Amino acid sequence: MKRTDLEKNKGLKINGQMKNKAVPARFGQDAGSVLDKREQRKLDQALGLMPFAVKLNSELVGQLQALATERQISMNDLVAELIKKGLAS
Repeated sequence: MKRTDLEKNKGLKINGQMKNKAVPARFGQDAGSVLDKREQRKLDQALGLMPFAVKLNSELVGQLQALATERQISMNDLVAELIKKGLAS
């Protein structure tokens, strides 16, 4: 390998390590405790949640995001509320 390739690989390795590093606890109470995907999936299953992927128009997604920030609720809660209202009518 060339020296430039070795340096490039070192840089990629350092960037990967920086991305995987947890946020220090000093930025918040639970900032250091990041759940991995498996733990998050188990918590969601315990709450009875299932993943549900859909493809929507970008304008509609923008409206949903604006409404969620306006109401200060998560997108999951907003979409569940809107689907329940739609099915009830």
